Amino acid sequence: MSVASAVERRLKRVTWVQRALLLGIVLAVLWTGWHTDGLTDRMLKDVVLYIYLPAALAVLHGRRLGWRVDRTAVRNAVLLALFVLPFYVVGSTLPSVRAYYPMWGAGLDGYLPHTLQQFVVVLAAETYYRGLLCVGVRDLGRKAAFISPVVYAFHHLGKPPIELVLSGPTDVLFGLVDYESDSILPSVVAHGGGLALLDWLVLHDPLLPPEAVLRALSWVPLPL
Repeated sequence: MSVASAVERRLKRVTWVQRALLLGIVLAVLWTGWHTDGLTDRMLKDVVLYIYLPAALAVLHGRRLGWRVDRTAVRNAVLLALFVLPFYVVGSTLPSVRAYYPMWGAGLDGYLPHTLQQFVVVLAAETYYRGLLCVGVRDLGRKAAFISPVVYAFHHLGKPPIELVLSGPTDVLFGLVDYESDSILPSVVAHGGGLALLDWLVLHDPLLPPEAVLRALSWVPLPL
């Protein structure tokens, strides 16, 4: 038996789930090492790493990454967006959040183009985290939703502490909803719409009195 034949036989034994997770690890390393300046560069980076490469692997294996829309996905998208809405509203009043957002220095004048580019970044992120690493490996069952929280939290380093702490549970919640929907639409809508709303709220006076919110959250052991 030739070396080529032996390698080919070994590769055939590697399952789709194993290949998807291996690519997920490789992409996480590449994403961490690929430094960008500005939102446009970040968008291009994420499209290449988080959309093109996972999509190419899925097409080669005849798999889907949750890019589908049906009644269940739309219903769950609305419900998830409504669930996370209060978190964005309350978060927009916190000094640490208002000091960090909008990301990449956007203002009201450039709000729309900034939001559109940011939405592409969100779509790419959801294709990777909830698509490749959750809906795409649904053969594993619901535990697929618990694959990416550590990587997701790691990629939130440098953000406000409250967001970093909530990133892991948020990842699991989004993953479970997308898993049940067999679609990443819910997390795309909740994440993308939430960020757009957060930026808009931060660029205006707080809807809620910051002092009252800080008093209500005084039990939280994090700088807010």
